[in-house]
Amino acid sequence: MTSIGTCSWAEKSLIESQEFYPKDIKTAETRLKYYAENFNTVEVDSSYYAIPNIKTTWLWAKRTPDQFIFHIKCYGALTGHGVDIKTLPKDIYPYLPEKNNNKRFVYITDPAVLQIIANRFTDSLLPLRDAGKLGLIVFQFPPWFHYKDSNLDVILDCKRMMDEYKIAVEFRHGSWLKTKNAESVIQFLAKNQITYITADEPQYDSLATVPFFPEITTETAYIRLHGRNKENWLKKGIETSLRYSYFYSDDELKELVPVITDFNKKAERTYVMFNNCHGSFAVKNAFRLRELIENQKDTVLPSAK
Repeated sequence: MTSIGTCSWAEKSLIESQEFYPKDIKTAETRLKYYAENFNTVEVDSSYYAIPNIKTTWLWAKRTPDQFIFHIKCYGALTGHGVDIKTLPKDIYPYLPEKNNNKRFVYITDPAVLQIIANRFTDSLLPLRDAGKLGLIVFQFPPWFHYKDSNLDVILDCKRMMDEYKIAVEFRHGSWLKTKNAESVIQFLAKNQITYITADEPQYDSLATVPFFPEITTETAYIRLHGRNKENWLKKGIETSLRYSYFYSDDELKELVPVITDFNKKAERTYVMFNNCHGSFAVKNAFRLRELIENQKDTVLPSAK
């Protein structure tokens, strides 16, 4: 069974585009409800920047149909990224090194502190879990997270921190999928029941990005489509959505159909998530890919409602 969605329903440029939401859809509640009328899954990326409020996740569960699934991007502190100190729980502050006191962005490395943060993060998702609407926790590691044995241990630590929640891993450095490493990485993830994310992103004939490398390591297949905006992908200091300003052509979408069809035969559930969330690109591509897949006899698409 294949589910197609996007990595945001409330991205600023999507709302401003006025190409998806009707004019009378103006509130957080009505936007989510309208999105859920059209798609049956979404990935929440705002959780990368701050731990969601439990009231917010309760409202997400309340406002969506029974079979709707939320995938949650992991809070950046847990994937080795620097985070705005204001997004940390205030009772974490005493545990931070003094050298970070006057810094806006901090990197957390103390395992004990990371576990406390992880507990707060998983607690915030309890309403979704209890409603049966929690999918995968998406661990998107930074570009400087290279392949090496010690980083395999980091991935296992991430799985332990999430307790019973299922996690998925996306790599952003090509060393993980080099010919000499790829097979062992996929075997490692499969052995530890960690979902591998097949990512599509710009290519530079270097290790700056990962190649499109379709694989399945658990009962869930997960594809994350970032677009192929080579001009903006590596730029610093630009608006985030501009990196993902890319509209997949019909030919590019058609190239994905055989991969998705194959995944659908091997996995219990295949998720295809469009992260080219600039304007209406993601939703338009999602609608079109769904049309293309519906023509495949071996692919089952569940209802959005």
